[in-house]
Amino acid sequence: MTRLTWFLARHALIGFSIAALFAGMLFGLDVAGLRTLVAASPVGMVAAGALTFLLCLTFGSIQMGIAVMQLEERDTPPRGRRLRLAPVPPRGGLGAPVPVRVTVDARRR
Repeated sequence: MTRLTWFLARHALIGFSIAALFAGMLFGLDVAGLRTLVAASPVGMVAAGALTFLLCLTFGSIQMGIAVMQLEERDTPPRGRRLRLAPVPPRGGLGAPVPVRVTVDARRR
């Protein structure tokens, strides 16, 4: 798997964990009588599963979106004397970089 795939999977898992904890707290604290309603209904476990799944989907997506938006992007080119050259393409490519002599006008300095 690529680094990006691992990055997204890790953050989706973080979001799923937060959502599962949140759903557990909803049922554990009996918010708005949710645990009582699930226990009294014949299809309560299906509803609880659907709620947990959809919370995991939502929180996982939000966590992945936040992580992607916080990636660092360099807007300025690297500074200094070192130049980063692109690798030379293998046979049949454009060839190796050729040094070019550049004259500097003393008046422009």
